[in-house]
Amino acid sequence: MTMLFAALLAVAAPAMIVIDEKETVREEAPPHGAIGMSTAYRISDHIPAPRSFEFRKRALHLGAAIGVHPIDHDEIYYVLSGTGVVHSDGEEKELRTGMAAWLYKGAKVGIRQTGDAPLVLIIAYPNKAAE
Repeated sequence: MTMLFAALLAVAAPAMIVIDEKETVREEAPPHGAIGMSTAYRISDHIPAPRSFEFRKRALHLGAAIGVHPIDHDEIYYVLSGTGVVHSDGEEKELRTGMAAWLYKGAKVGIRQTGDAPLVLIIAYPNKAAE
């Protein structure tokens, strides 16, 4: 074993962190326009900085939306339940349970709830602060 390899093995990764979403929940207007109300699960806020990405769950209540906004990173919206319409640079697509929208850096994106039930999403994107 080389000394470099031995040194790399000696550097331990941080201990894992387990988060219960119940500890992260709050009722708030969705970002980028405050259109309606949502239940936000700010899961990654419970990870000490620096962290390399954001991981959030959000339930958009009836009629609520994350308003159209530019992104400077790739971003993923994954639908856990409900239906909605995702927007990216003027194009719109319907989403339902089990579908994901991969949104690209430089696009103007947003998503709105449709249907009779809340739209529950996982949202993930890189954290620029960690770079």
